[in-house]
Amino acid sequence: MTDITVRRVDYGYFVRPAEETGTGAARVEPALGYLIDHPAGRILVDTGMGRVPGVDAHYQPRRVALGEALAVAGGKIDEIRYVVNCHLHFDHCGGNAELAGAPVFTQRNELALARTSEEYLAELVDHPGAVLTELDGETEILPGVLIVPTPGHTAGHQSVVVTTGDGTVIVAGQSHDHATAFTGDVLGRRAGVGRPPAWLDRLLALDPRRVLFAHDNAVWTP
Repeated sequence: MTDITVRRVDYGYFVRPAEETGTGAARVEPALGYLIDHPAGRILVDTGMGRVPGVDAHYQPRRVALGEALAVAGGKIDEIRYVVNCHLHFDHCGGNAELAGAPVFTQRNELALARTSEEYLAELVDHPGAVLTELDGETEILPGVLIVPTPGHTAGHQSVVVTTGDGTVIVAGQSHDHATAFTGDVLGRRAGVGRPPAWLDRLLALDPRRVLFAHDNAVWTP
């Protein structure tokens, strides 16, 4: 659809500790969301890093407030009609409460985890005014905006496939930590090496022109 566009929203950055990177060294990562302009209303994919005791000491976040981040991207809080969280960890749903009343699309199994697992902060999800719309698998939430389950980082992780005038754009969230890892799985699939995720074929079948990530400024292109 020629009138749908996707823009990056910069929420700042955080330090992923060495024990979480798999490399033996800490790594600084951006926290990115994406603003989708759609004829039916603006959609925000991920809302930034939540403020919860204990989180700052562990991840040392440097936050950009939701309103400020949206303004830089050309948007405003009161213009957001829909929210999609790729998953419900603190660094992806931290601004949901500022968008109370807007439907939040999440996989049913992800919401169940957010309410029961210690890896999540349920207060960021079930905040006052939360309108949680539970999905069970692949769903077109608006014309040209398709949600595709991409489990791995979490059981209910999902990606957003957007049909724009310049081709298909996939907001893949944290399906991979960075574009290089995505590239590795795509090439591994081609070469028959490694264990690419089962859903990768589905994403590639959608013929993406660009794949965007939550923690990497780099963009994958075919």
